[in-house]
Amino acid sequence: MIWHIPHYAWTLMTGIIFLSYLIGSIPFGMLISYIGGMGDIRKIGSGNIGATNVLRTGKKKLAALTLFFDMIKGAFAIECAYIFAIDYTIQAETLAAIFVVIGHCFPIWLNFKGGKGVATGLGVSLTLTPIAGLLSCVVWLLAVKISRISSVGGLSAFITWPLFVILLNNFDLKTNFLFPSLIISLLIMFRHKTNIYRLNNGTEPRIDEKKNKDN
Repeated sequence: MIWHIPHYAWTLMTGIIFLSYLIGSIPFGMLISYIGGMGDIRKIGSGNIGATNVLRTGKKKLAALTLFFDMIKGAFAIECAYIFAIDYTIQAETLAAIFVVIGHCFPIWLNFKGGKGVATGLGVSLTLTPIAGLLSCVVWLLAVKISRISSVGGLSAFITWPLFVILLNNFDLKTNFLFPSLIISLLIMFRHKTNIYRLNNGTEPRIDEKKNKDN
């Protein structure tokens, strides 16, 4: 696991952490909104830089592009870790997975005020654990379709991702990538704490509502 890294490899691992964080911190939602003529997405709707807030502008293509690139950066960070640390792929990919999501949630360029991590987390899940990740994506899509609430989809996906990882590995709690799936899921739940509060109060807006605080 991640703690089984020889001391001489930590310089490389530190580089992977730094690179993954920088990849995750690229604010595609903000960049795509600017290019698409929508201005600063942080001044629209909830102020979030994620795909759901972009969707609330009415620009479905821009929202789809934001979702796509936020997912891709999760996958790209893990592929970079695999290439650069071929002798320690499990450890490197674990660190890349965690820190690319941290970068998305807390980007240095935006005063550490980023997205909720769902799209990037889905990209990570599909790359680290393809079958479990695909099942989580199905849960996400079904939950959003049924509830029409973005945060319900995100929370459902990341509550189930670690469970799918365990299930598909015969309930082996020492299986590779269970650790990052748990850490990322907990981070995403933490980022949704205000959404959870509104869900409990019945005030969480639906996807087609141009209101405050989205996923």
